[in-house]
Amino acid sequence: MATSEPALVRRPEQPYAAIYGVVTMDTIPLIADRLPEVFGWLAERGIPPAGPPFLRYNAFGPGSRLELEAGVPVTTTVNGAEPVLAGLLPAGRYAVARHTGPFSQLAGATRDLLGWAAARGLAWDRTESPAGERWGCRLEVYLTNPAAEPDPGRWETELAFRLAG
Repeated sequence: MATSEPALVRRPEQPYAAIYGVVTMDTIPLIADRLPEVFGWLAERGIPPAGPPFLRYNAFGPGSRLELEAGVPVTTTVNGAEPVLAGLLPAGRYAVARHTGPFSQLAGATRDLLGWAAARGLAWDRTESPAGERWGCRLEVYLTNPAAEPDPGRWETELAFRLAG
């Protein structure tokens, strides 16, 4: 499969609705599989999605602990109601790459994007602490709906990681 050459892109603020959870790399589906719940919550309120769904990786902690959100962008700020929360993806400069292929290859695409930025001396919007690594905004945006496209070789995912400054 393939990943595009990364590019630097300015992105505006983006309101969204999401479900938050703490998982491990092995249990990401516990949150990711709740995206239909977010879409249903929005539909019940007559709020249309403003783009494709995403996973937002907020923090990487010890023992493979991840703070994660499964979200859907919307056109205007919403009021969250359990279990759905409202959020705002920050504006800024992002390193972006598009991967075509199964989700199981996203770890390699992520490594490539991180390496691309390091080779150019770019700094990420993240902080390090004894509790782990917290990101300002690190997204996997799912451009292809697996229910509509059964061939994982054709799935497109955008990686968008916010840069410092």
